[in-house]
Amino acid sequence: MTILTKPPGTSLSSATSPAAASARDLRQRTARREVTERRRMTQRLRQALQDGGFTLHYQPIISLGTGLAVGAEALIRMHHSRRGLIPASHFMPIAERSEVITDIMGWMLSTACHDAATWPVNFTLSLSLSLSALRSGQLLRQLLESLSRSGLEPERLEMNLTESMLLDDNEDTLFALRALQGLGVRLALINFGAGYASLGALKRLRFTTLRLDRSLVQNLTEPTGAAITRAAIEAAHALGCTVQAEGVEQEAQYHQLCALALDAAQGSYFAPPVDAAEMAAMFPPVMGGSG
Repeated sequence: MTILTKPPGTSLSSATSPAAASARDLRQRTARREVTERRRMTQRLRQALQDGGFTLHYQPIISLGTGLAVGAEALIRMHHSRRGLIPASHFMPIAERSEVITDIMGWMLSTACHDAATWPVNFTLSLSLSLSALRSGQLLRQLLESLSRSGLEPERLEMNLTESMLLDDNEDTLFALRALQGLGVRLALINFGAGYASLGALKRLRFTTLRLDRSLVQNLTEPTGAAITRAAIEAAHALGCTVQAEGVEQEAQYHQLCALALDAAQGSYFAPPVDAAEMAAMFPPVMGGSG
């Protein structure tokens, strides 16, 4: 039997096939480009904070029982000279991997609380919570300062968490979240029903609101999808939570969610996100809100 060996003096790397070497080089170049792009974007985010390059839009949340707006979710956007307003999905994942997220979260809290303080007193402000900012140790200070300056009551602020934030059962995270609740701030779990957190994990925190994952709304027309959505709503109500849905785009979805006893919803079917001025214009000039 003939045994094939590499020629004497040939290294393992030189014995690698040209295709494998090319693939390795491509991966390395891609990784370097990604690192460079992250650094560039992080610098842009810092510059945007300095230059007023961020803005908040608000999407109304509608009570399905009354048909009236009961709150709004704050959504961050970044100005771009050519592309216009860039949605959060294009830059927040990069911000989450940098210390700049703490400053962005502080700006969002300050701006959103200031705006929401002019809304009617029965209106809730919904704001997505950054896990990195929460673990930085600065979020509670930023929150207290924002509430104090704006005069917004803590009970009108609802912070959104993703189910994945509860996966590691980090005690520091749970302590910080309970501290938020101690201030009177409400917690909402978003993407509920996406398959991450168990109901047992949800019992570790008192959630005011559970927000259904968008996929449940999109699959309402399928019998299995409707059954899963019904089960999720019933489970949330059993825990004493209000249940909301996002991404409602069609009248059929609205009627189905009403039939399933959903409490509230948001989406383009009701209203698109609007800027602070448009949001304020929805209300009478004189209101009972604070500050």
